[in-house]
Amino acid sequence: MTIASPFLLGCNYWPRKKAMYWWANYDAGEVREEFALIKELGLRYVRLFLLWESFQPKPEQVSASAIKNLLTTCDIAGEIGLCMQPTFFTGHMSGPNWAPDWLLNGQPRVEGERQLVSLGRKDGSPFGIYNVYTEPFVVEAEKLQLRTVCGALKDHPAVWAYSLGNEPDLFCRPPNALAGKAWVREMVRTIKSVDATHPVLIGLHTASLHADVGLRVDHVAEETDISVMHGYSIYDRLARHLLDPDYVPFMAALTAALAKRPVIFEEFGLCTHENDEPSRVIDMPQWNGKIRSNLFASDEDGAEYYRQVLPRLQRVGALGAFAWCFPDYDRSLWNLPPCDFQWHERFFGLVRADGRIKPMGKAVQDFARTNPVVQAAERTVMLPDSGDEFYKNPELYLKDLYEKFLNLK
Repeated sequence: MTIASPFLLGCNYWPRKKAMYWWANYDAGEVREEFALIKELGLRYVRLFLLWESFQPKPEQVSASAIKNLLTTCDIAGEIGLCMQPTFFTGHMSGPNWAPDWLLNGQPRVEGERQLVSLGRKDGSPFGIYNVYTEPFVVEAEKLQLRTVCGALKDHPAVWAYSLGNEPDLFCRPPNALAGKAWVREMVRTIKSVDATHPVLIGLHTASLHADVGLRVDHVAEETDISVMHGYSIYDRLARHLLDPDYVPFMAALTAALAKRPVIFEEFGLCTHENDEPSRVIDMPQWNGKIRSNLFASDEDGAEYYRQVLPRLQRVGALGAFAWCFPDYDRSLWNLPPCDFQWHERFFGLVRADGRIKPMGKAVQDFARTNPVVQAAERTVMLPDSGDEFYKNPELYLKDLYEKFLNLK
């Protein structure tokens, strides 16, 4: 991907009526209908998630039926003209963490850890999980999943890339950055041993820019083919306000500086109200008795956010942008994780639960119709010295770097 290459436009996908439960209740007709709607939005790239328990019910077993359904999904994508990016080891998703029973370590969970759910464990687990980067039997299970799935997909024309995880530090952190880098290297090597063609990436988020969480942007870039970042102005105190349109482009530019290459901004977006109401912050009771506050935007504010962020990403030299996410979720999911406590996850979609395109979906559609291309960066981030220096104290640099970035307008 070079200057004047097509700007990659995509979305993150879960079905409107199934969410994380779709692999256990697979319906090819549903996939066909929704992929056609994604194509109607003007998007070509779809990031989908291989829920760990659905694809690997035992450490020594990869589900043949799940792989069959994944191949069917890719077949449908190919017919419609979409490109698939399977994401392994899911893992962290939409607030809670999802883990197969065999990953539980039998030790009491640490206070402050995220709720640990599964398809059959909707109220969470009192136990923690094995370290997915260093526990030998888990690493072998991961390699088995990669070899099996990538071996099945390697010649499929609808597959464009593989991802090693979704914000994996929120699921489990490596003991240190060197261990994180070594794990990424080994997972990439495993994929390349069966599929040397398709690029490999990993879905880092802005936690990897605020601190050394064991998966440093510069280290990961040395081991993968493409660099990506996820970020939300509605969550980060660095943003000047909740709908700060420069926050995402800045995080893209900072990631590019650390990675020493342009990036895809693989997740960004915001939630709206079920029915159009003025933007306001809503308090949501959480599973642990605490309260979480989150902005629910009006339809127009959501659309305007997309209208401002997408061209700004172009102007910082980004390779593409993937919206979070494709749908609002059907009411039948609202009493299940993640929607039971994470109310905002119900309404992040470009389309409503009934399939109607939302105003922010229309904003994405309008941008796609301009046939955007990758541009030379008009604004860049200059690091203080090196990645090593930055990661000694990222918070020391972030605010100053953002102010300098804004002054480059």
